[in-house]
Amino acid sequence: MVERQLPKLAAWVRFPSLAPEPQKRKMSEIAKLTKTQNNKRSMVHGPWSMVFLLFLVLLLSGCATLTYPPPEERKEGVYHKVKKNETLWSISKAYRVSLKTLADSNRIPNADNISVGQLIFIPKKFKKIDIVLSEIHSKYESFIWPVKGNVISHFGSTKFATKNKGIDISAPFGENIVASRSGKITYCSDFMKGYGKIIIVDHGSGYQTIYAYNSLNLVRVGDYVKRNQVIAKVGKGGRAVKPSLHFEIRKEHEPENPFYYLP
Repeated sequence: MVERQLPKLAAWVRFPSLAPEPQKRKMSEIAKLTKTQNNKRSMVHGPWSMVFLLFLVLLLSGCATLTYPPPEERKEGVYHKVKKNETLWSISKAYRVSLKTLADSNRIPNADNISVGQLIFIPKKFKKIDIVLSEIHSKYESFIWPVKGNVISHFGSTKFATKNKGIDISAPFGENIVASRSGKITYCSDFMKGYGKIIIVDHGSGYQTIYAYNSLNLVRVGDYVKRNQVIAKVGKGGRAVKPSLHFEIRKEHEPENPFYYLP
């Protein structure tokens, strides 16, 4: 009996079309299941693996070039492209938007200043403005650098467990320090803890500038000084570790990032 059935079994295996109907249905179901599983494997190991690999490449390349987060896409507002000598302060004046609004909307880090070609988002404005700096400066006197040198400590950084409320600019001992903007001397002292010799100038409209670490103060309280007028000499007082100037800009007595104002 067994020997007569062996050829039939062998024939079904070698020639599936000769198999009885129940065996054909089973073989068809097995073939469909195998094809489905193969398709799933190809989806996992095929296009999806390429997408994941591409995502990693883009992520790594982006991390290597991005210095700070780009502005997010927003519905209401325009983008202003920064030109030479423009500052966040001059842009805020041109568009009549507060400095804090621009800084917060564009997530500008305290240690960075804006650069030529950078896009600045102006919220709730619908028309781009071609800024004419001469017009801005005729209405609002701009700030200038009080001394030439390298910034060695940025706004918001920590120094001797104290948060820097301005910037420290390295310069040769005895170098001239000029008024960043015209104003009246409201404070002048030969010593203040952490600051050494210090001068405070009031510029009106709620603005004050502070000059510290000085080796020599050349003005007195009550004096009116013009922008770019020499008011002190660079020293190494207060928290200074080398000859430098500690410079602050304050609005309503609150420290602001000088980079927002300086060209």
